[in-house]
Amino acid sequence: MEPMLVAGVDTSTQSCKVRVTDARTGKLVRFGQAKHPDGSTVNPQAWWEAFLEASEQAGGLDDVSAIAVGGQQHGMVILDEQGRVIRDAMLWNDISSAPQAVELIDELGAAPAADGEPEDRHARGISRWVRAVGSSPVASYTLTKLRWVSEHEPKHAERIAAVCLPHDWLSWRIAGFGPVEPGEDAHLDALFTDRSDASGTLYFDAASNTYRRDLLARGLQSAAADEPAPECLQAAARIVLPAVLGPHEAAKVKASPSIAGGAVDGGCIIAPGGGDNAMAALGLGMAVGDVSVSLGTSGVAAAVSERPVYDLNGSVSGFADCTGHFLPLACTINASRILDAGRAVLDVDYEELTDLALAARPGAGGITLVPYFDGERTPNRPDATATLSGMTLRNTNRANFARAFVEGLLCSQRDCLELIRSLGAAIERILLIGGGAKSRAVRTLAPTVLGMEITCPATDEYVAIGAARQAAWVLSGVDDAPDWPISIDAVQTGTPTPQIYEAYVQARG
Repeated sequence: MEPMLVAGVDTSTQSCKVRVTDARTGKLVRFGQAKHPDGSTVNPQAWWEAFLEASEQAGGLDDVSAIAVGGQQHGMVILDEQGRVIRDAMLWNDISSAPQAVELIDELGAAPAADGEPEDRHARGISRWVRAVGSSPVASYTLTKLRWVSEHEPKHAERIAAVCLPHDWLSWRIAGFGPVEPGEDAHLDALFTDRSDASGTLYFDAASNTYRRDLLARGLQSAAADEPAPECLQAAARIVLPAVLGPHEAAKVKASPSIAGGAVDGGCIIAPGGGDNAMAALGLGMAVGDVSVSLGTSGVAAAVSERPVYDLNGSVSGFADCTGHFLPLACTINASRILDAGRAVLDVDYEELTDLALAARPGAGGITLVPYFDGERTPNRPDATATLSGMTLRNTNRANFARAFVEGLLCSQRDCLELIRSLGAAIERILLIGGGAKSRAVRTLAPTVLGMEITCPATDEYVAIGAARQAAWVLSGVDDAPDWPISIDAVQTGTPTPQIYEAYVQARG
């Protein structure tokens, strides 16, 4: 029997990956990849060209029955009435809008404090944003970028007919839509998204599954004001926002036969897609009680939670996942580069750093690294620097230094886990992923520092796998996502050593 094929697309910051997959087994059938341009602002046309190239590398998509797109979150794509991109997309890593994030917080905090609210206007604004949409403004979020455009490029802002995210736009193009001539219908109303990606905009409330157009209006103001002007409210009411589909709801439109499904009876279904973190969670088969700790340039702890999580201090982002649940997420600026710093100090390679670290006793002889080399986001200490404390003539040696760097990395991630746990999210299983998770020292010491068994999935393209799994789910028409096997490299056990984290907490203050 010929397998039924689905395609999962990962349109990330760096590249586009297309994974053609057996819908029944999850087995990889074909794969393609194409690079995206560098930078924090990008013409979305580059994403489209990369998708076409990656699809060609993957042997084409004519035989694919369903497709889903997972993508980098927060990127702002603004379209005019003809479906033309008005300006280059501002990506999540464009920090131009940091001042606008502060403005948005202070504006929502302007009204006097109600019972139980902070007296400080800025703190009050943060808590009000979190209660409204689960997260508080920072420069990465979509709404702050809209505000930047409204303030710095008002002529562009006046032309906005629709606002969407990278994965929304690519899905819309896969359906055969795009720029049209004046007077023609661009079918902006065919745009669609999902809860996970919408929850990273600051104008979608994932708890009630509704857009907050009153908050969107704040992003359309051209100057700071405690309340949005009437014309901003009117513009927010008319701007097209993508329809938010349910976790396994098919889009009302199918893929253009010239793009995908041309050889399939009935064509190729398009699934909702989603944000990259949520798609990776789906690809990993995560369920309520699971948390992934991803160690890349930054560290990301993301937990699947049955209920929304509200951190009124704004450290935890209250995102949604791709299954109808929630995905509270905490991020550290410093992660795998902590190991690079340790290597540089000791003039060793990764294996030598591992051997040194594992030769030392738990607690590094009393030496504690607080690894805020580039400042830190969790906790919010942008101007902090790293500190190495507890050194004596007896414990100052290469092995203890190496151990302190590995333990410092893991303790910083423990901070994220404890913060998420304190907000009511259950943590029953930890999955360790990302480049830093390849370190034997990190894997070995993680159970002792994090306090529980650690599961280490094999390195794979989990965003693309999650997108393919969602496509297969929509294609099946059943209530539960397909149960695809996940390859596990190792399950690490160890004796929890709470004194390590206790010393770290005392050192970081």
